[in-house]
Amino acid sequence: MAGAERVTLAMTGASGAQYGLRLLDCLVQEDREVHFLISKAAQLVVATETDVTLPSKPQAMQAFLSEYTGAAPGQIRVYGKEDWMAPVASGSGAPSAMVVVPCSTGTLSAIATGACNNLIERAADVALKERRQLILVPREAPFSSIHLENMLKLSNLGAVILPAAPGFYHQPQTIDDLVDFVVARILNQLGIPQDMLPRWGEHHLVSDE
Repeated sequence: MAGAERVTLAMTGASGAQYGLRLLDCLVQEDREVHFLISKAAQLVVATETDVTLPSKPQAMQAFLSEYTGAAPGQIRVYGKEDWMAPVASGSGAPSAMVVVPCSTGTLSAIATGACNNLIERAADVALKERRQLILVPREAPFSSIHLENMLKLSNLGAVILPAAPGFYHQPQTIDDLVDFVVARILNQLGIPQDMLPRWGEHHLVSDE
């Protein structure tokens, strides 16, 4: 199995819930084990931007997301914001990769300062201290100097800053195409196969015959 086998996926309260839900579905389809974290603000965004209404309790949410994505039993594990015994809270148990999508600027700031006020922030802190892969997908416009300074700090610490900024060279026809552009870039970073977006140049290849 190529790429990360276990992934922590966190959703926070920025616009772009579709990115997180689509990534979850792709990870499940690629047989990855997903440790899922979501803030209360993100649950509100999901309800606002999509037709999905997530249960508030971790166990009920886990059952809902498993059915929603067609996941195998135990493939998705949902943890509450103060579940400090969760594997993601320790370097000895956390997956080798973590993605925060969408990543609010508040979460970005908390991770940059090592706040660890909730499980999402702690899991990201673990990823940084253990030198594991941390991908942050901010969705904000415009960025303030504070946002940019936090992103530079995190980039210098080894995190990947991957803004939710879809391209258009693949000639998108639908909103789903724009969502897939960003999700495909995340999967590329994780080393997970995807066929949603050709790599640059592939769609221009012609036969020599």
